[in-house]
Amino acid sequence: MTKYNFKKHLQESLKNPNFQKIWKESEPEYKLSCKLIELRLKNKMSQMELAKKSNTTQAIISRIESMSANPSFETLKKISSALNCNLHINFISK
Repeated sequence: MTKYNFKKHLQESLKNPNFQKIWKESEPEYKLSCKLIELRLKNKMSQMELAKKSNTTQAIISRIESMSANPSFETLKKISSALNCNLHINFISK
């Protein structure tokens, strides 16, 4: 039995134009998720601790980190404040 290789699977999947389109469209959520996890761990906080400091729920933090939520701007501001960082949102030309 061969081991599953995510990178190889992704390379193969990206050959499909429909998959490639969806993958590219999810990039902002992916970057947000990665940055949130990075900052939360850097601050040695659990999802529950971040949720309390952000006046939200652990479930919301979990959904953002797993890319299954569409957080409001207000929620992102609360999270950035709880993480003691500034929130910047940019529009960058393609």
